[in-house]
Amino acid sequence: MKKQTYHFLIGGMLSLVIAMGIGRFAYTPILPLMQKELSFSNTIAGYIASSNYAGYLLGAILVGSFPFKKNRTILLRISLIITILSTALMGLTYSNLLWNVLRFLSGISSAYVLVIASGIVLDKLTTISKTNWSGLFYGGVGLGIFLSSLLIPGLNHLFRWEGTWIGLAVVSGILTFFVWIWLDEKPNADEVKTKQETFTQAPSNKGLLLLNIAYGLEGLGYIVTGTFIVTIAENTSSFQNGATLVWMMVGLAAIPSCLIWSFLSKKWGYVNSLVFAMTLQAFGIAMPALWGSQTSFIISAILFGATFMGITTIAMTLGQQMNPSNSRRTIGTLTAIYAIGQLIGPILAGVLTSFTHNFNTALIGAASVILIGAGILLFGIQFEREYDGLIQ
Repeated sequence: MKKQTYHFLIGGMLSLVIAMGIGRFAYTPILPLMQKELSFSNTIAGYIASSNYAGYLLGAILVGSFPFKKNRTILLRISLIITILSTALMGLTYSNLLWNVLRFLSGISSAYVLVIASGIVLDKLTTISKTNWSGLFYGGVGLGIFLSSLLIPGLNHLFRWEGTWIGLAVVSGILTFFVWIWLDEKPNADEVKTKQETFTQAPSNKGLLLLNIAYGLEGLGYIVTGTFIVTIAENTSSFQNGATLVWMMVGLAAIPSCLIWSFLSKKWGYVNSLVFAMTLQAFGIAMPALWGSQTSFIISAILFGATFMGITTIAMTLGQQMNPSNSRRTIGTLTAIYAIGQLIGPILAGVLTSFTHNFNTALIGAASVILIGAGILLFGIQFEREYDGLIQ
């Protein structure tokens, strides 16, 4: 690939590092630090998390509903700025209400960044016949999680949880500079021609429906671990103020996972790979409930990290390939369905844990929901054959 294409891809990765790895998921490892000093309940923590996912849902609906093909880069940049500001302000207030508002705004902006950056990058990769490189792009989320897990312990030691939010915002601001100069969606003449030749296949309503249902159930199930895994580890005797290691394992496993799942999808087929990834993830989510040791948490974190963005990579790429003439709407719809599940998950998990005084029921329930989604895909697997020529 040309140097410009590498810069383009790196710019896309960094946009996900900022909006998703830091702006959206940094709450998970910072949450136990906040709870330790401020002593708020898991129910309140669940509501704050769900505020972010409510914003994510609204953002996904908005970004998928309005045409903005000519203004994608501008909207992406505005969304990144909102992400940075909402992250910094989390460390400047002690109000539950303001935390909910800030996480809501962060959710809106992260949805915009994910959908817009996905559309720009996947469209570009399609035009140069490099869709298998989508795994590198989505690896930006894992890179962001890993980066934040490296920074958070030091920032917290120096500046407590308040300075941790602000420090991550500063890092995000630095990375945004590179996104600003590298993520340019201007196509050349050859790419426009390729795009016109590619956008010929009509989408299958059945296929898209099955994909949306399964992806929505994935959103409902995975987010329980995505929100509470560090808190769960922190509350076990296996970890003594070292639970951030679990989040580091998630990020470390997530970095190469998207590229690996992209490769496997080309080899095994997108639906087969999606079913396998969801099954593997369900097993990992249930592990801490079945075996409460430090080893089980590490294995759970690795399996979770190795699958959650891989599943997004497969689903987004499959959706874009199934309906390439309107990738923005397809990706926006998938993201919205996913966000509905994410909105419900933390609230249910928070209420269940407050009632049962442990996370076991929530974890087993989350794993079961994901297995149901995998089963729906498995029984509808024949729809992929409609796209053999386009996907392979």
